[in-house]
Amino acid sequence: MSVERPVPVPNAETAPYWAAAREHRLTVQRCLECGQPRFYPRAICPRCGSDRTEWMDCEGTGTVYSYTVVYRPPSEAFAADVPYVVAVVELSEGPHLMTNVVGCPPDQVTVGMPVRVRFRDMGEELALPLFEPIGT
Repeated sequence: MSVERPVPVPNAETAPYWAAAREHRLTVQRCLECGQPRFYPRAICPRCGSDRTEWMDCEGTGTVYSYTVVYRPPSEAFAADVPYVVAVVELSEGPHLMTNVVGCPPDQVTVGMPVRVRFRDMGEELALPLFEPIGT
């Protein structure tokens, strides 16, 4: 029996992010008052409280800020993927993003490792931003 993998469901605040991801572009919000880039998408700037925002494309590079290796899948939908890396990547623009590191064995991932985005298409309507080591 095959178990469907859960996928993100865009809402009014996250729809522009997921639309850009479908085009293989990584975007974050930027506050129009204080200039602070932010992730996760939200209506109010956590730095200054402004509701004025825009979307900016990112370089798609960063470093591994923190990570863990998953050996026990949270559900059958992820059983074929173990072991896999769940990481927090600090983007070159500053915000942190939770993602997966792919393209290398889990035991080769390190804090501070330079990474770049690559997208995994999940059908026609969704692409997930994943990160791989730079230089692979």
